[in-house]
Amino acid sequence: MSNSLHVAVCIVGFRNPDDILRCFEALGRSTHAEFHVVICENGGAEAARDLRARAPSALPGGQRVEVVTAPRNLGYAGGVNVCLAHGPKADAWWILNPDTQPAPDALEQMVVRLAKGDRHAVGCTICTPDGEVESRGGHWRRWMARAVSLEHGVRLDAPFDGAALERRLSYLSGASMLVGRDFLKTAGIMREDYFLYGEEVEWCLRAQARGLSLGVAPAARVVHHQGSTTGSVSEIAGRSRTSVYLDERNKLLVTRDCFPASLPVAAPAALALIFLRFARRGAWRQLGYAIDGWVAGLRNARGAPAWITLGPDEDRRI
Repeated sequence: MSNSLHVAVCIVGFRNPDDILRCFEALGRSTHAEFHVVICENGGAEAARDLRARAPSALPGGQRVEVVTAPRNLGYAGGVNVCLAHGPKADAWWILNPDTQPAPDALEQMVVRLAKGDRHAVGCTICTPDGEVESRGGHWRRWMARAVSLEHGVRLDAPFDGAALERRLSYLSGASMLVGRDFLKTAGIMREDYFLYGEEVEWCLRAQARGLSLGVAPAARVVHHQGSTTGSVSEIAGRSRTSVYLDERNKLLVTRDCFPASLPVAAPAALALIFLRFARRGAWRQLGYAIDGWVAGLRNARGAPAWITLGPDEDRRI
């Protein structure tokens, strides 16, 4: 049964064809062959033409590749939703970042876990290129408006309890998550008013509130070259305005949308954590971005920040 599941691989790009081609190389070695790829190019018509010129129409195993041009920069959630709409007959949808390299058996492992039938969406082990776990899903701290990546920083070969891990799951990482038909039917699509960051957290929390369950296939490994399109580099003082602002704003939006009663406590806690995170590292510019995002979250501001269309330097980082 699991080998017959047809998967639509959903990738959102933004003027980063090199990342996408590297991802294609990895997908071409997949041991689960029943899939096709849909890419939503958020970077405009010229970027879509460039991607079509460089990308194959099919992978070595015959899997079809479709490039869809977004009418404008829809953000990550909007791009994912475009991909979902272009794979309506799939049995499952693999939301996959363009800056990833899945192991050959990653999709197979995730499909097998989903096919067991006791989970409606499945995550994996997302790791860094140097062999550390970035995430095996996450836990949402509602009173602090904070997402905590489970197993973050441990070595790939370190022992862990998969069942205990699944009991702690609040959300799956949007870098790599496989969702089934029941998930989409019950939870619906991603919220596009988040634009970028936190949309997968809200999606998973919404799904769980409607009775759905999350799982993880820890043997499925996906290497994540983080931040190629958002500027969310690991060095905190080097993070872009957009990534910091939206990260902090959307934490309050998740709280507002999923746990509104927690907002009076979570909002000041989130502000305190902002100062602890940025000020003690001397990241003063990023501290300003973060406070702006926090204020925007309090005001319930949504969608793309106004400056995205104002300058090419910021626009390239989305």
